Amino acid sequence: MPIQRATRNQTMAENAPKRFVFVLMPEFTLLSFAAALECLRIANRVVGKPVYDWALIGDGGEEITCSAGTSFRLDDSLGELDRDDTLVLCGGIDVQTHSTKKLLNWLRREARRGIPVAGLCTGAYTMAKAGLLDGKRATIHWENQDAFAEEFDEVALTKSVFVVDGTRMTTAGGTSSIDLMLKIIAEDHGEEVANAVADQQIYASIRTDQDTQRLSVPTRIGVRHPKLSQVIQMMEANIEEPISPSVLAKDVGMSTRQLERLFRRYLNRSPKRYYMELRLQKARNLLMQTDMSVINVALACGFASPSHFSKCYRAHYNTTPYRERGSQSARLSI
Repeated sequence: MPIQRATRNQTMAENAPKRFVFVLMPEFTLLSFAAALECLRIANRVVGKPVYDWALIGDGGEEITCSAGTSFRLDDSLGELDRDDTLVLCGGIDVQTHSTKKLLNWLRREARRGIPVAGLCTGAYTMAKAGLLDGKRATIHWENQDAFAEEFDEVALTKSVFVVDGTRMTTAGGTSSIDLMLKIIAEDHGEEVANAVADQQIYASIRTDQDTQRLSVPTRIGVRHPKLSQVIQMMEANIEEPISPSVLAKDVGMSTRQLERLFRRYLNRSPKRYYMELRLQKARNLLMQTDMSVINVALACGFASPSHFSKCYRAHYNTTPYRERGSQSARLSI
C-alpha cells in the first residue's frame, strides 16, 4: 500500500500544472510581463487543460505599479517558493534602484535551492547583481548593454533576443518574452503546441537565441548601401578606441573623400560627426545607468581629455556630463 500511495502521489505531481512565479519589480515593463503571461494562458487553452499556473509576487505583497502607471494586485510577498516553480523576474525602469538588498538576498536564497530563474527586460541586471549570472551567457535590452558590460565583466553578454544557460534565462525585453516562452512550451508539450500559441497571437516569425535584438544597420538608418553599413558596424564595435575616417575608408575599399560623400548623401552628416554621436550616445547611457565617474565614462567612449568630452557633450545635449549625472541622481531620489 505505501508503494501504491507513493505512485499515486507521483502521478498527481506529474499532472499538476507547472507554476511560474512572476516577481514584479516597481516600474516593470508591462509588455514583457504580459507577453510572457499570455503565452501561458493560451497554452492552457490550446492543450485543453491547465498545464501552466502562475502567481504574482513582489516586495510588500500588496500591489505594484508598472512603468505605464497601471497597478497590479499581488498574490504574495517574497516568500519561499516550491521547488518545482520557475521564478520570472520582471524588470523595467530604474532597475538599479529597485534591485534592493532584500530582493537580492531573496533571489540568492531561492537560486541556491535549485529553482530556475528567468529575467525579463532589465531583470538580467538584478540577476547579475545577485551573482546568478557569473560565468553564464546572458542578454539584456540593447539600451542597457553598455552599462551592463561595464559593471558585470564576469557575465558573457550577448545581443541575442533571449538566452538560456542552464537554469538561468534572460530576455532582451519587449516581445522577446514570447520567444522564450514558446521555447519552453515547445520543450514541455511539443512544437505543434508552441506553434499554435504563436498563431493565436498572430506571431508569424518565432525567433531563436541565435537572433539579435536590434534591427540591422540598413533597416535602422533606412539606407541599403553595403559599404555604408559596414563602416557603421565598425564604428559601433570600436567606441572606446575610435578608428579614423581614413582607415575606415581604406578598410571598405574607398577613399576618404568618397566616404565623406557617402555619409553626406545618405545621412546628411560627416563620418566624424556620425561617429561622435554614437560615442556621445553611449556616454549618456553610462552616465544615466551607472555610477562610473565622468572621467571613466569619457575614457570608455574614446575621449582622452575630460574637458574635450564635456565640451562635445554640451554641444550635443545642451548640458554638461556633470549636470546630466546630477539630474539623474535627483530623479532617482524623488
